[in-house]
Amino acid sequence: VGTSLPELATCVVAAFKKNSDIVIGNVIGSNIFNIFFVLGVSAIIKPLPFNENLNFDVLVGIGSALLLLVFLALPRKRVLERWQGITLLSLYIAYTLYLIYRG
Repeated sequence: VGTSLPELATCVVAAFKKNSDIVIGNVIGSNIFNIFFVLGVSAIIKPLPFNENLNFDVLVGIGSALLLLVFLALPRKRVLERWQGITLLSLYIAYTLYLIYRG
């Protein structure tokens, strides 16, 4: 959560200023950068072993990307509605609770 606070602040300010492209671009761009660049450079420096316990986390990441795609690409209005925001936030809370329970 700590490393995401600057992104959250940027997105909140952009949302209040009705700059939705900045909000979506910031979130998507950050994920693309972290997956491709950060993992890529890290693996070049030192190969990264993959723990099978992370399989579920990878599935959650893929599932969240697919859910966002469904929310943004399928409706004709091309708007991320409040109920969808509540759904995303609720899923994040559920996933965080799962991580706490899993230890």
